[in-house]
Amino acid sequence: MSATSFTALARTSHPETALRRFLALDAVVTGANGLAYLVASGPLGRLLGVGQGLLLTLGALLTVYAGGVALLAARARPAATGVRAVVEANLAWAVLSVAALALWLTPTVTGTVWILLQAAAVAAFAVLQHMALRVRQESSD
Repeated sequence: MSATSFTALARTSHPETALRRFLALDAVVTGANGLAYLVASGPLGRLLGVGQGLLLTLGALLTVYAGGVALLAARARPAATGVRAVVEANLAWAVLSVAALALWLTPTVTGTVWILLQAAAVAAFAVLQHMALRVRQESSD
């Protein structure tokens, strides 16, 4: 993706703003997902074919993680180390989601679709955040 199309996607020509937006969007989506798992783990577990206990655990984890990503996004200049950690965590989540689906989870069709869509969305966040960090670093050189 060229820098021009990337900045159009971010709707800004400022690399710092793009990075912060992608981090903030990740925090909002992840936080909403985590809260949904915490609040509605029973019904969501039945719908997705995933255990309520697993959803409660993931909900707590995602909610805490989203808080950390939100704090990073709130900084005027998010630390490159923190952004790299978020990118790596997102990539790990995407890979582990697909691995869990292939190796040990037996979700419903809805659950399978949800897990794959979630993995794709999280991987997309990782790519966008990585690209925004790279553009920021290139513009400051």
